[in-house]
Amino acid sequence: MNQSQSQLFEKMATELKGLLDSDSINELVTKAKAAYENAYVPYSHYPVGSAVLFSSGKIYSGCNVENASYGLTICAERNAIFQAIAQGEREVKGIAIAVPTDVFPSPCGACRQVIREFAVDCPVILINGKGQIRWTSLKALLPEAFGPEFL
Repeated sequence: MNQSQSQLFEKMATELKGLLDSDSINELVTKAKAAYENAYVPYSHYPVGSAVLFSSGKIYSGCNVENASYGLTICAERNAIFQAIAQGEREVKGIAIAVPTDVFPSPCGACRQVIREFAVDCPVILINGKGQIRWTSLKALLPEAFGPEFL
């Protein structure tokens, strides 16, 4: 990453941090890290945890759950969001995704689209196993996204 890209990344991270209060950030990170401890990953051995903040102020967490029929596997992000939707939530304000590895996680395409269903944009906090944090946004991960307003 060159210096101008690094400066742009830092500016974006600062702006995104401003969208969430420090208590919410800490709780999202803590709950996402705790969630991967419950992951069921006998095939990939890649546990992922996610925590999602909704407009109600509630945070829901989830982990990935694999299945021998791989297509039936559910990612941590969708697990958390679907649990929240079942409780009546509808508006995502921020999401954290954590893994125990040194490499930062990134939501898959299906998860990006599900997040988009409930947020036009939101901060996305990525946490690796070293406890390092990388900030991005849904719009950065899914530019020119298709959403419910197109139907």
